[in-house]
Amino acid sequence: MSLEVRTARPVDLASLVAIEESADGMFAPLGIVFPAGPTVIEVVIDQGGDILVAGEPPVGFAAVEPLDGAVHLEQIAVHVDQVRQGIGGRLLTKVLERAAAAGAPGVSLLTFQDVPWNAPWYLKHGFEVLPEERWGPGLRGYWEAEIKAGLHDLGPRVVMWAPLG
Repeated sequence: MSLEVRTARPVDLASLVAIEESADGMFAPLGIVFPAGPTVIEVVIDQGGDILVAGEPPVGFAAVEPLDGAVHLEQIAVHVDQVRQGIGGRLLTKVLERAAAAGAPGVSLLTFQDVPWNAPWYLKHGFEVLPEERWGPGLRGYWEAEIKAGLHDLGPRVVMWAPLG
């Protein structure tokens, strides 16, 4: 299996929901069970976001969208059978490289503060917690949407930022 990171092709999209659902299962032992509804990847696909995949066939993906004049990393997900092999790191590196090449000032994301493969992992990869006074209107909207969807009831959330250039 090749682990090249590339732009998703239409044929890849059907497999991404299963990857997300598999990755989401890793949160259950922590007491985090995501609310019913469309998966993040289904929403990003419907909104025409940019999706990168790792592997042929894909075993992981990163979904990004433009937000507040920067790039917003909506999600990185790796199939549970493929975690701890550097796939998430490769996806994140490609997201950062592409954002820098496009002239974005940085990459934002929202994540769980205390889940080891969430905020602590992103801190190790150059992200910092972004204080609320630096949030743009798009980030504020995402934050409010997460509250409304019940994500903040599952554990503390943070906004993070990786400056580029």
